[in-house]
Amino acid sequence: MSFNNKSVTRRGLGLMAGAAVVAAGLMQAGPAAAADVTIPIIVKDTTSFYWQIVLAGARAAGKDLGVNVPELGAQSEADINGQITILENAVAGAPAAIVISPTEFKALGKPIDEAAKSVPIIGIDSAADSKAFTSFLTTDNVEGGRVAARGLAAAVKAKTGKEAGDVAMITALPGVGSLDQRAKGFKEELAKYPELKLVADKVADGQATTGLNITTDLLTANPNLVGIFASNLIMAQGAGQAIAENKVADKVALIGFDNDDKLVGFLKDGTIAALVVQDPYRMGYDGVKTALAASKKEKVEANVDTGANLITKANMDEPKNAALLNPKVK
Repeated sequence: MSFNNKSVTRRGLGLMAGAAVVAAGLMQAGPAAAADVTIPIIVKDTTSFYWQIVLAGARAAGKDLGVNVPELGAQSEADINGQITILENAVAGAPAAIVISPTEFKALGKPIDEAAKSVPIIGIDSAADSKAFTSFLTTDNVEGGRVAARGLAAAVKAKTGKEAGDVAMITALPGVGSLDQRAKGFKEELAKYPELKLVADKVADGQATTGLNITTDLLTANPNLVGIFASNLIMAQGAGQAIAENKVADKVALIGFDNDDKLVGFLKDGTIAALVVQDPYRMGYDGVKTALAASKKEKVEANVDTGANLITKANMDEPKNAALLNPKVK
């Protein structure tokens, strides 16, 4: 069963550490003109639709700015060591700057510290245990969690007539800065709804099938469950599949985070009550743009919030939301 309908089969510079070695070997030290400037972007998972949107933004920036932008990354967000190797190989190629979304907060801290001794590092999406980023562009993930909690409360009320009942949260992986922040914001905001009780806080292994299994188990073990927050695209895919297969969309409100064709389909048919949608295209585009400015010693913002939006079936056709739900990835 496929859970990632928009996974792209492209196999260029960005699927594994070996590709990073090749890309690094092609990089030129001491670029003299814009066309000679190389700014690699390193994402968490090149096969995920979310990261394909980030890469599309970076690719567009490279074209607009006349910059070489190697697209690097592992094939799973769980491949922490793979991303560290990719970063080290990219640094060895002496690029003008590097854009990276760290896979894991603690593990990427020292590698980023070390990389920043040689080249400006621009962070996007997820934090790392490092103060060496020249600039960091991300969704305010704590606020994103709060948005999800408010959306869940509204969706539960729409289905049951009141903001009350048992709810659950599913996190894709442990130790990921952005996911931990979403969980924090969600729990903080949920506390404002005293009759909504968080009865399960599950952490998965990054696989949609695990999200499916966890949700199925939650539905069985908690007959009074009225809501679920699945805090990233992969978990929302699995949770949505479970809601659909168990035919409980009329009584269990599901809030997802991020989007692809599968999740938009779930939103249209009511399987998912709402999606918290970021602007990954902007992260990729502005990440490269900021990296180029940093490489020229220009002043850049230390922190940039790229925004989070609650999209429902009722507002999904509004122009801004439609553009976020249907990004161009080629």
